[in-house]
Amino acid sequence: MPLTKPNQQLRRDLKEAAALLKWSGVDLIQAAKRLSATGQEGEATELLKIALSFQQAEDKLAGYAEEVKEGRIVRG
Repeated sequence: MPLTKPNQQLRRDLKEAAALLKWSGVDLIQAAKRLSATGQEGEATELLKIALSFQQAEDKLAGYAEEVKEGRIVRG
């Protein structure tokens, strides 16, 4: 069954938010590497923790987008 326009938009929004989290996480990892190279291990570790939480949130959003596609989540 094809998605309704509101559900298509919801899926698109979820995928977009997941992509933003992904690229933000990549940027944080790169910043953490630079900090680590300058001996700022504590700060680097904190950035890596944040990047990991972004990855977990990205996975959740991607899962929700898939549930919208399958019709298990519906925008009312």
